[in-house]
Parts: sequence; C-alpha cells; structure tokens
Amino acid sequence: MPGSDSLAGVRVLVVEDELLVAMLIEETLVDHGCKVIGPFNTLGTALSAARDAQADVALLDVNLRGERVYPVAELLEGRRIPFLLLSGYGHEAVPAEHPLWVSCSKPFLPAELLRAMSALLARKPPESKQAALS
Repeated sequence: MPGSDSLAGVRVLVVEDELLVAMLIEETLVDHGCKVIGPFNTLGTALSAARDAQADVALLDVNLRGERVYPVAELLEGRRIPFLLLSGYGHEAVPAEHPLWVSCSKPFLPAELLRAMSALLARKPPESKQAALS
C-alpha cells in the first residue's frame, strides 16, 4: 500500500472484543511495521490501557460485550491521543456530543483501515505529535 511505510514504528492501542477481527487488525498493523498494544477486549482493561499506554493512535471497537467504548475515547481525547471508532453502524456510532470523532465502518478491508488510520495521524496537531515522541 502506498504510504504505509509512514506507519513503521507507530504504536497502536487496539480495543476489540471479537477475536477474529482483533487478529486481522493485529496482523495488518504488524505487517506494516506498527507496534501493537493489546488487543484489549473489555471496557475495564481498555480503560486501564488508555490511562497508561504510550500510544500514538488507537483503534476502538464501539461495542465491547454490550458496553460502549466512549469512556475510553474520552480518556484518550484528554491525553491527546487520536483514535478511530470501529463499528458496524459507521458514523452513526459517533455520539452527538462528539461530532468530530472519526469512525470506520465494519466490515472493512485492511487497506481501508490503514488509510483511515494514516489520515487520522496526518491531522494530529503538531504539539500532540511532539508529546507522543517524548
């Protein structure tokens, strides 16, 4: 995939409760040189990881065993770590109070996920990039 070299070394927090989807995401990321943190499959473990992980970006399944991932997204937003919501509901999964959150529809092709993640990283504010490198 053109431009995927830019993902080498990117630390990606993965929150996904479906084993096969988590495996596909992890394989795709590793194949493109990313460092995978996780995957985490419950809201509790995801919240812990979001508090402590040194991630550059996160991929968040919206529905974790019946619980919404939004507290994790809010925590990451507070830490200035960009994230991508993954959902079968597409952009409808984005809560009305957070219209700028970005989503990627399931099912997705690996190339679509990588493009969405690359676009998210490209728009990350410069001061956040610097903080992530520290």
